[in-house]
Amino acid sequence: MRQIVLLSGKGGTGKTALASSFARLVHSDPDLPGAVFVDADVDASNLALLIGSTPSETHEFIGGETAVIDPVPCIACGICQESCRFDAIRFSEDAGGFAVDPLACEGCAACFYQCPVEAVSMVSRLAGHWFRSESRFGPFFHARLRPAQENSGKLVALVREKAKEAAVDKDHPLMIVDGPPGIACPAIAAVTGADLVLIVAEPTVSGLHDLERAGRLTAHFRLETVVCINKTDLYAEGAERIKDRCRALGLKVIGSIPFDETVTRALVEGHPVTEYRPGSNASLAIERLWGRVKERLCEV
Repeated sequence: MRQIVLLSGKGGTGKTALASSFARLVHSDPDLPGAVFVDADVDASNLALLIGSTPSETHEFIGGETAVIDPVPCIACGICQESCRFDAIRFSEDAGGFAVDPLACEGCAACFYQCPVEAVSMVSRLAGHWFRSESRFGPFFHARLRPAQENSGKLVALVREKAKEAAVDKDHPLMIVDGPPGIACPAIAAVTGADLVLIVAEPTVSGLHDLERAGRLTAHFRLETVVCINKTDLYAEGAERIKDRCRALGLKVIGSIPFDETVTRALVEGHPVTEYRPGSNASLAIERLWGRVKERLCEV
């Protein structure tokens, strides 16, 4: 089973639009018996909008612990407040004692260990949910992290592991992961174990900078990495700068997608462009790109 992860140094490069187009091409590829799809952007998951999905399983994700103060044994000594480095414990006049702000609590348990009367307890924190769904193109795994919650990298790793298990169980030879933007913990969790990483870049000054960041990330983990330039004809000089930088970094550019208003119309309608209008310039370029991606996957 091969895993390909689509990555970008920032959001808005067209990564999810490309992932959904790949999903459509894989689904119609007679050489592939099937694939499993993953949206690893647990903070703002939206691949489902383009490939359509109906959740078949919903699971809770416990992302840590939160301190809770029991007012009965509490003697209002204030030691818990003094020990909290995150200003998460306040005295409440209405309650007549101390209380923990769950949004500010980091779960460090300092108050738990310092309380002289054991009035503080640590309780599991519901940080989000992960889902197994059925999309138009095959099994689909995604998640939703609750606001102000952490451990997004842990949730990404969990979703990828569940998707991998499903791929093996269904004997699907391919897993396509729509990675999160940036290079933080969620992106690291998304690319872990990948057979191929496809960085989607834009021909802009910031696009060049973000390409370099993503390239350094995959180089650090020694991952096979290739590059696709999106909207390449909008700024030809910028596209050439990206190609020059890729050569310097040892990255191979395997595809260029022209700017095509059909893509915008397809997104508005909630369809991959390769499904919405297969004969458009963007669709044909994506189809050629997918052919090269398949070749690279066979080589690794």
